[in-house]
Amino acid sequence: MAVYKIVEIGADILREKAKEVKEVNPSIIKLLDNMIDTLHAADGVGLAAPQIGVSKRVIIVEVDQVLVELINPVILEREGENSAEEGCLSIPNVTGDVLRPSKVRVQGLNRQGQMLDFGAESLLARALQHEVDHLEGILFVDVAKKTYRS
Repeated sequence: MAVYKIVEIGADILREKAKEVKEVNPSIIKLLDNMIDTLHAADGVGLAAPQIGVSKRVIIVEVDQVLVELINPVILEREGENSAEEGCLSIPNVTGDVLRPSKVRVQGLNRQGQMLDFGAESLLARALQHEVDHLEGILFVDVAKKTYRS
């Protein structure tokens, strides 16, 4: 597949609301495959389509070698609170303390066009929320209590 250049902070697409995917078709499957290659090449935890310059509501997250691909993801429920350090492939050399719900229930389509509905906690919940924020044009630095440069 292909490894894309990751769009960095300052690019307009990172501040725009991503467009809904109307149907899961071969171009969306190719996008997912390319996002996986890009995520692995960057050694990241998650990636949203806007981070590679594509205004589509598509995210991937990989935690503990479990890959989650979601098209048109929606967070249905949030529970608890947890503060942790986050970083972002689109904001190199910056981390920040971000308070997020510790558990979420998420819904979205998989690459077969089937609806998934599942709960997540810990790092998976945090990563899913971080990537869904990208689809709304929200970056972790917008919600961080404090940021750090490395």
